Amino acid sequence: MAGVNSGDSQLFSDTFSITSINAQKYDRVSRLSGNNENGDTFFTLDINTELYPCTVGERMLVKLVTTLSLDGSKDDDKGWRNIGLGMESLADSHDYVCHGKVYRFEEGEGENMKVYISFGGLLLYMDGPYKKLTPLRIDHIYLLLKK
Repeated sequence: MAGVNSGDSQLFSDTFSITSINAQKYDRVSRLSGNNENGDTFFTLDINTELYPCTVGERMLVKLVTTLSLDGSKDDDKGWRNIGLGMESLADSHDYVCHGKVYRFEEGEGENMKVYISFGGLLLYMDGPYKKLTPLRIDHIYLLLKK
């Protein structure tokens, strides 16, 4: 993981290309699918496309972090809703931010594993190498996206 710092609060970071968008089921939510640049990690992500419009072929940086604090300190005592009030945070340098929970892991094929994360009903599914996804655990996390 390039650029892991901030007190090791960054659990995952990679750049993905969007390969398909399914917008048939809901008005403002689409399911994006894509692969990372070297093709070893696949994702599907439900996203509010009214807030964050996307197109097939676009590249986006996907980060999963434990805190929005720039210094990596836990934000448990502040609550996630108050992180951006009057202080800088990781959210300031990203286009789309969600708070959610890792809720399930499964064995994948070969050296891969599958991870399931819910952001208030908007789901993220990732299938990739154990080495990349093992820092994730059943816990609350933030999703940060940037084009």
